[in-house]
Amino acid sequence: MDVPKHYLFSILVVSLVVLFSDPLEAAPKASLITHLPGFNGTFPSKHYSGYVRFKGQRHPTRRHLFYYFVESERNPSKDPVVLWLNGGPGCSSFDGFVYEHGPFNFEAPKKQGEHPILHLNPHSWSKVSNIIYLDSPSGVGFSYPSIPTGDLQTASDTHTFLRKWFKLYPEFQANPFYITGESYAGIYVPTLVSRVAKGIRKGAKPKINLKGYMIGNGLCDSEFDGLNSLIQFVHGMGIISDKLLKEAEVACDGNYERNEDKTQCTTALAKIAELIMGLNMYDILEPCYHKKNPEATSTKNTSLPKSFQELGKTDKPLPVRKRMFGRAWPYRAPVRDGIVPTWPQLTQSLQARGVSVPCTNDEVATAWLNDEAVRKAIHASPKSGNWNLCLAGLEYNHDAGSMLSYHHNLTSKGYRALIYSGDHDMCVPFTGTEAWTASLGYKVEDEWRPWMTNHQIAGYLQKYAHNLTFLTVKGAGHTVPEYKPRESLHFYSRWLEGERI
Repeated sequence: MDVPKHYLFSILVVSLVVLFSDPLEAAPKASLITHLPGFNGTFPSKHYSGYVRFKGQRHPTRRHLFYYFVESERNPSKDPVVLWLNGGPGCSSFDGFVYEHGPFNFEAPKKQGEHPILHLNPHSWSKVSNIIYLDSPSGVGFSYPSIPTGDLQTASDTHTFLRKWFKLYPEFQANPFYITGESYAGIYVPTLVSRVAKGIRKGAKPKINLKGYMIGNGLCDSEFDGLNSLIQFVHGMGIISDKLLKEAEVACDGNYERNEDKTQCTTALAKIAELIMGLNMYDILEPCYHKKNPEATSTKNTSLPKSFQELGKTDKPLPVRKRMFGRAWPYRAPVRDGIVPTWPQLTQSLQARGVSVPCTNDEVATAWLNDEAVRKAIHASPKSGNWNLCLAGLEYNHDAGSMLSYHHNLTSKGYRALIYSGDHDMCVPFTGTEAWTASLGYKVEDEWRPWMTNHQIAGYLQKYAHNLTFLTVKGAGHTVPEYKPRESLHFYSRWLEGERI
C-alpha cells in the first residue's frame, strides 16, 4: 500500500522535532565533563564547560567567554537556571565554584605536587538549581582576550553570552532564570538584569525567562557604600570609641564621604584607619592570610582611591589563617566613576607603600586550575593563558553610575530581588546596604525579624513591597557562602522557591 507523501513528510517533521527537543541530546556533547582530577566518584548531576564566542557591539574584538555549567541535582528540567558572577572587577567566578557554593569541597593534597582532593559539597547551590559560573568580562579567568571594557559593555557582552548559551542549551529556555553575584557584581548584576529585561521587551530571541536577581555584599552607590557606612559599622562593632566617633562627626560635619579632604576630617579619619588597619576587612572575626613573599602582578600604574592612601604604616605580618582554603574577597569600596583599579593593581600599589597585602589566599584554586589535566578535563583553551583569580591588566571603567535607579526600575517592573549581607564584612558593610534598600521608599511588608536555620537565629531580614528583601547573615564575611554554607543554601533555596525565609 502506498503511503501519501504528505503523511511521510509529517512523520519526518515530528521525528526531527522529537530528536532536537530531547533534553538528553540538546546540550552540546563536546562540552560534557566526564571526570575531574582529584575527584573519585560519580557526579550527582551533569557538568558542562566550554566557550561562547561572539563579537562585541562597542568593541568588535571577538570574545571567548568561558563557562562551567552544573545541572541541578534535584530536577534540572524544572529547577531554576542561575547565573553566578564574582566581582573585582576582573575576578573569576571559579572563586564561587571552588571556595563558596560549587559542587565540591577541596581538601589539601597529602603530598606536594598532588591534586587537591575533591569531596561532594553537601551545601552546593546545585542541590536546588542549575548554575552557570561565568568568567566575565573577557580576559578574566579562562575567558580571552583581555580588552578595555566597563559596566555597560560588560552587561552587553554578558547578555549576548546568555542568548547564545540558551541556544546551545535550548532545553533550559523555559526554566525560571535568575542573575546572582557578589561584591562588584553589585554593579554587574543590576546592569545585566536591566539589559536582559530590555531585550525581552524588544522581543530578543531566544526569550529568557527572567524572574529576578540576588546580590551578596554588593556595591550600589558611593554615598551609601563608602565612609559613611564604614564609620557606622566600626563603631557598632566596638572597634572605635564613642569619643572618637563624636570627634569624627564634628570634624566631618556628619558626612565623612563628602568632607574627607578637610584637614580636621582627614585627621579624625586617620585615627580610625589606624585602629582598623590590623583587621581582616573582609571578615573582622577572622585572622589574615599573608604569603611570605607576595609577588607584584600588575603591569599598570594606578593610583589608589584617596581613602586608602592613609591606611597602614607597617608591613608586620599577621597570623596565617588556620582554615587553609579560607580567604576573604579581594575588593575595596567604594567605587567612583571612571577607571577602577583592579585587585592586582591595588595589591602592587599597597606593597609599594609598605602596606600589608589584604587577607587573601587563592593558592588552591590557582594550583588546581593551572594543572594541565584539569584544564583539559574542563575544556579550557591554552590561548587563555595562566588562570588567575583576578586579572592584572584589565582596563575597566565604572560608567553606569549609581545602582539605585536600576534597582528601583527593576523591582517596580516586577523582578524579585534579594539583597544579602554578611554582617561582619567591613569592605561593603551591611549598614550601607540596609540604608540604600530602605532609601527606595517601598512599604515594609515583613518587619525586621530574625530568620532561622537548625533552630538557631541565622540572621535578620526585612521585606519590602515589590518583592525586595534585605537579609543579613550572622557571623558571615564578604563571601557569605564561604563562611556560612548551610545558612546560605537555606535562604537561597527558599528564596528561589518563593517561600518565606
